[in-house]
Amino acid sequence: MDATLFTEVLSALQQMLDPTRMMFVVLGVIIGLTLGIIPGLSGLVGLSLLLPFTYALEPQTALAFLIGLSSVVVTGDTIPAILFGVPGTVGSAATVMDGFPLAKQGQAGRALGAAFTSSLIGGLFGALLLGLMIPVLRPVMLHFGSPELLAFCIFGLSLVAVLSAGSAMKGLIAAAIGLMLATVGDDPQTGTLRWTFDTLYLWDGIPIVTLALGLFAIPELADLAISRRTIVQKDAVSTRNGRLAGVKDCFRHIGLVIRCSSIGSALGAIPGVGGAVIDWIAYGHAASTEKGAKETFGTGDIRGVIASESSNNAKEGGALVPTIAFGVPGSASMAVLLGAFLIHGLVPGPEMVTSHLDITYALVWTIAIANILGAGICFALSDQLAKVALIRIGILAPLVLAVVFIGAYQGSRSWGDLYVLLTIGLLGWFMKRLDWPRAPLILGFVLGPLFERYMFISVNRYGIEWLYRPIVILLLVLALIGIFRAVHSGLKSGGDASAERPAPPADSDRYAIATGGGALLFFGIALASSSVWPFGAKLVPQSVGWFGFIMCVLFAGTAILRTAGGLARGRVDSSISTLQIGLEHISAVEIGRRGAVFFAWCLFYLAMALAIGVLPATVVFIAAYLRLHARESRAMTVKLTVGGALLSYVLFHMVLRITWPGSLLGDMVPALRQWQAIF
Repeated sequence: MDATLFTEVLSALQQMLDPTRMMFVVLGVIIGLTLGIIPGLSGLVGLSLLLPFTYALEPQTALAFLIGLSSVVVTGDTIPAILFGVPGTVGSAATVMDGFPLAKQGQAGRALGAAFTSSLIGGLFGALLLGLMIPVLRPVMLHFGSPELLAFCIFGLSLVAVLSAGSAMKGLIAAAIGLMLATVGDDPQTGTLRWTFDTLYLWDGIPIVTLALGLFAIPELADLAISRRTIVQKDAVSTRNGRLAGVKDCFRHIGLVIRCSSIGSALGAIPGVGGAVIDWIAYGHAASTEKGAKETFGTGDIRGVIASESSNNAKEGGALVPTIAFGVPGSASMAVLLGAFLIHGLVPGPEMVTSHLDITYALVWTIAIANILGAGICFALSDQLAKVALIRIGILAPLVLAVVFIGAYQGSRSWGDLYVLLTIGLLGWFMKRLDWPRAPLILGFVLGPLFERYMFISVNRYGIEWLYRPIVILLLVLALIGIFRAVHSGLKSGGDASAERPAPPADSDRYAIATGGGALLFFGIALASSSVWPFGAKLVPQSVGWFGFIMCVLFAGTAILRTAGGLARGRVDSSISTLQIGLEHISAVEIGRRGAVFFAWCLFYLAMALAIGVLPATVVFIAAYLRLHARESRAMTVKLTVGGALLSYVLFHMVLRITWPGSLLGDMVPALRQWQAIF
């Protein structure tokens, strides 16, 4: 390490030790642990929620806050995974295999001790990898031009789409939809207004905050509300005993910890692999390499917990490598973080390893500090943190939903933010219910502006010759191979991920045809309407539109062929509907009814906000939902409503100083607007 680089590393550490910045890191860690404990509320949802509240912060503090959150979510989700057999996020799904059996054997403390220790080591390993990669990337990045960066975007999107929980063709289509949505607004090259529908709100495009909240937070809250279950059905479990034994287990198997941390860091650096895959790969590696593991894994083997937990924390540092160096998010959470980079004027690429090297190393230190804090808090407060998972969903839903609405309003501080939130929220819920991956859509949306900028520069400066550069050729060949495999897999299975299940839902083909046809219509309209625009404005819409159109034809066509083949063979239908995936205890009709009720409550919130103002509507909504829908007692309703009102007023109005939009009541009685300007 040269003297200049060493100076930057020390400078970054000094910046991170600033009391104000450390306070935000601690706050992010606490929020991240809480989100991890509550099943259904992942780090992606948390990042989406908190992103709008970082606008007023300086770049280092804002990114430290967000990375502090994302670094420890998978540490917090260990608690419900081990104590209740319910993974807080998909990143701890493999932990359940041995962690929950250990808890049932009375060894919950041992399992948690091993999990927290291996998570800490894995997180530090990921931070170390990121720090070591920066000096290597610096000279490499200086030789990269727009064609190479464009090729990296294409390669990253191909991986993200292909590795979309088995829904290869769906992932490709969703990524294309995300890219198309990113083109909405005033074209930076020609000034053409694209799909603004004569509304000033869309001139600047769809805010990433609003899209992320609608795509992820609203569907998760909808499903939690539809299930009407307490998040966990069990009493709190004491975890004090045995934690030290778990720590000793971790160091006894330190070789396994290092190997699985390496797997997590390496796979995390590959865009699209994500937490849903990494812990299972590490778990499988341990099962195939550890002595006697094949007989004991799944029955309460501490090594299974160690393998899963060390890999899923290590992936965060690895995922930041392509995000910082190439602007290609290593995961869906990194896509939201990439949005934070752009919001604060930081463009991933050569600048991050040259002029903004101090910020880059500050991120490395943040990951390390966050993991130390997260593991320490979990060791000290695991009993208390576990109780968060026992909160009734009737209480949780209105409080979180209120924060979602206020957070979405920060997109552009316009009523249009709330309209888009509900529209995208409904789309996201249907995508989740119909088994369509949502991560490729948000990744395509975030990469859209970079993709368009690099494509425009590459085509205008190099013409067709941009395709002849060696690195470009290599990356495009790899991307085409991945896309070809995805298409081939989709053609074999009918294009639907449910075809890989032993007993596919009876209506999966019918929904595949309907959704594929709807996406086909979307791309057809986009192609027709963009064909008359100037070359610079239509370059990306036409390129992406034709790709999406072809994918939709293949997807819907193969589903039709499979339906015909199934009918010809007299295929026996499953009694489970596609709509019931994840909610099998509820009928498809009841899911539809409860979903309609949930979105009716969302519309009620919006109507009240338009009538009396966002902050007063929050109070009315919480009280009405708790009393009329959740059937909470009067005392509980009053307590939570007053608490929610005070928290909203202090946090959003006094601390964050949000400028609230005008309401009908404020128009009718102007004197009200002089009272704290919340009407």
